[in-house]
Amino acid sequence: MEINYVSKNRINVTDQSSRDILARGHFGTDEKGTLKLEIEEALYLMDLRNAVCRSKDKEISFNELSSKFWKSEKFMARYFTYRDWRDRGLIIKNTDINYTEPNKTPIKQYPGSNISLPKFTLNGIFFKTDLISIVDDKEKGKELYDKLWFGQYGSYKASERGQLNKLDIYETIFLSEKGILNIQNISIKDLVTYASSRRKDFQKLYEVYRDWREKGFVIKTGFKFGTHFRVYFPGAKPSQNDGKEWTHSKHVIHVFPKESRLLISEWARAIRVAHSVRKTFILAVPGSSSTKKADIDFILYHRRGGEAENPTKDPPRYAMLSLSEEEYIGGKDLAAAIRQAKSSKLELILAIADRETSVTYYKVLQIQLPGSKEEYYEIDWFQP
Repeated sequence: MEINYVSKNRINVTDQSSRDILARGHFGTDEKGTLKLEIEEALYLMDLRNAVCRSKDKEISFNELSSKFWKSEKFMARYFTYRDWRDRGLIIKNTDINYTEPNKTPIKQYPGSNISLPKFTLNGIFFKTDLISIVDDKEKGKELYDKLWFGQYGSYKASERGQLNKLDIYETIFLSEKGILNIQNISIKDLVTYASSRRKDFQKLYEVYRDWREKGFVIKTGFKFGTHFRVYFPGAKPSQNDGKEWTHSKHVIHVFPKESRLLISEWARAIRVAHSVRKTFILAVPGSSSTKKADIDFILYHRRGGEAENPTKDPPRYAMLSLSEEEYIGGKDLAAAIRQAKSSKLELILAIADRETSVTYYKVLQIQLPGSKEEYYEIDWFQP
């Protein structure tokens, strides 16, 4: 099989026999009797189908061809994710294909409810270094914990051991804003300023905390799971069955503000930790909407009834964002990719190529939190 490198924007197959074989495999685009290949398709054919590439009648190697593109952003991540999808017997195409099917992108509804706060007021002392408030009102502090699961009364999983309720920084500010808690040694304004100086993304984390808490969800620290928060659905309490059984969370939230950037390997680690303990990983993407251009890499065809889909009779199912272990991703980048996939009526797949070129896939599913203006997504491991 012979392919021809003409220029950076054109790799052709002119031999009729090769064109027929490749067209049946859904490679390339027909342009007036010539099959035009994308660079990933050309490299795949050289790498795995023993295709010969020529440039001006001279045979060129894989490296010689790919070196003409080496400065392109995440070039090898795109190639290895392309190759992996193809190797699974599935079709993957470039993104310049119009798709006008009705929007079938699923949205998962979460069951929010209004929080019912107590009528009393508590006094507390805030400790700056620890970012914790202490309430020593035994009766009201325990009621706040038992009924609404604010703070930690007594000891963790042993509320009978001790008489204090310890409130974290998010609980402290939330209850103060609602008029339930009176911090005696610092104003709320100064407290927020101090917390923001300790952590530059504090305001965004608190926005997410408040959004879920106001809708009846219980939000606690996600420290043990490598995330910002763990989540309990409305009605959850610290223990059930008269205190004999601890309530376990099934969801965790990681906050990824649009203006932030994070190393892919760190981001993926948080997802893996959550999945290893059988928790749903929720990504919160707070911040103002951006007009940043999306960066979808490919559109994907999958399987129906065990049979591989193909572009001649099936619509695409997913949009792929190709990433490498060593790159950074920004909140705006991810939000733009999600938005572009949705506008194309496709689900987003994140494909991450590690240093051994093994590819891990994650599916992104939008969450609808009642009355919320923020963006939330379940990120789940996906096996093509």
